[in-house]
Amino acid sequence: MFAHDTEDTGSSDLWVISDACKSCSKAVQLYPQATFNSVGLDASLLYGDSQTGTHANGLIGDDTVNLAGLTLQKQFFAAINDTNTSVEDTGSAGIFGLGFPVNSVIWANLFLEERKTGVQYERRDLPSTDFSRPAFPDVSKLYNTFTSHLRRARFPDVAGLYSHSQSKHKTRQTVSQSSAFSQAVASSYTRTAPLLSRLVSTKSLASPQFAVTLQRDTVDVGGNNGLLSIGELPSGVANNSLTWVPLRRYSEDEGGFPAPPDSPSEVYPITWEVFVDDVYLDGVKLARSTLSSSDIALSALLDTGNSLVRGPSDVVQAISDRIGSTFPCDEPHTLAFQIGGQMFPVDPRDFITQTYQNNVDSCTANLVATDPPQKGQYLYSWSLGDPFLKSVVAAFYYGNLTYPSVDPPRMGFLSTVPSDAGDQLKAAVSFAKSSGGTFPAEVEPAPSGTRTSAPTDSKGNMASRTDIAPWILLLVFSAVLTTTSM
Repeated sequence: MFAHDTEDTGSSDLWVISDACKSCSKAVQLYPQATFNSVGLDASLLYGDSQTGTHANGLIGDDTVNLAGLTLQKQFFAAINDTNTSVEDTGSAGIFGLGFPVNSVIWANLFLEERKTGVQYERRDLPSTDFSRPAFPDVSKLYNTFTSHLRRARFPDVAGLYSHSQSKHKTRQTVSQSSAFSQAVASSYTRTAPLLSRLVSTKSLASPQFAVTLQRDTVDVGGNNGLLSIGELPSGVANNSLTWVPLRRYSEDEGGFPAPPDSPSEVYPITWEVFVDDVYLDGVKLARSTLSSSDIALSALLDTGNSLVRGPSDVVQAISDRIGSTFPCDEPHTLAFQIGGQMFPVDPRDFITQTYQNNVDSCTANLVATDPPQKGQYLYSWSLGDPFLKSVVAAFYYGNLTYPSVDPPRMGFLSTVPSDAGDQLKAAVSFAKSSGGTFPAEVEPAPSGTRTSAPTDSKGNMASRTDIAPWILLLVFSAVLTTTSM
């Protein structure tokens, strides 16, 4: 069975809508739940922020997953039977989360069940590859379940997770308990981690990374070629052409994983979040938000699952006050983010959307407010969605998942905005006015992607590269024991 899934760097879970969803559209091909190997656990997945929260609920299980020719047997995912997400509107039947395991509800539920029962899910052997704002993760729950005497109520909004605890004080874990927890986490990654994290943890890729470019589908169709490149950078993009910056990592006190005893200084990332030097509008630096603590360093989430740019409400309001809630479509504005000392502007053609149908005189910004950061939760102020990602080549480097100090996680950016982007916007508006008064909108079906082999590296690991269309990824699901796809 073939299912198109939307790629999402803001979450970590893989799921598809099953034919058990009675309220779901039949316009997309639904996953046949009868072929699903359920493990008897539920998944309740949350997306967005307090303004745009959506959900997807279903069963956790495994099946064989084929990603453009790269086959993973017994990969865990969720068969969804209830959702209010809009993935069906894009022709998709689910979401392909590209984040870290710690952000995976499916991985967390499987991990907790293993800790509860003491029985590991069957070790999943990977084939040779020589051919081939979700809810903040409750790390303390994972740790407290493994060492039940440790009491760290990090997230008051999920106090029910700690209802078994009567103590208000944190107790010190023993070295043996901490070591056992770290080993259990690392071991689980090779068996129950999300798809890409599992490939990374088993060293099945020549490089533990993927890269994304998105194509402009309206205003002035074109720009970057849309692709997802797994295991290496896109063809023609050199590593030293990108500006590389470290990810924000969360200490244990900030809600992150505890460091293992054999490497007590380890601090782990939670999501694809990078530090931002400053934000500029039309070349003028914007004042920082006053809605969050000044000692929280400015940062941004890079999220392909977000169709807008989201920022602090006071800064978003300041931008609106300066350019207007609506403004002429042929009036170029540039919102730019300084990252790693380099400026990365949003192309003026991606910054706007027409206010009224069949009228390109008035536009609004693809910019809305989001929740401010707070300690004990996510610490990013900005969520840089598709308008930003259409303007760059973005590389997502996992590094070493268990010992990030050995190979630090990071992101690389290369701006693809032309110097005359403002003039090209004016030309696009002029053309739209003479062609019916509306901007074009094109959505192309996703191809199956291609796979190319890479030579063996110094450690004997092989690479597998997959180039796939933007937004929608073609995934092939087959029943666990079948020899032909359904």
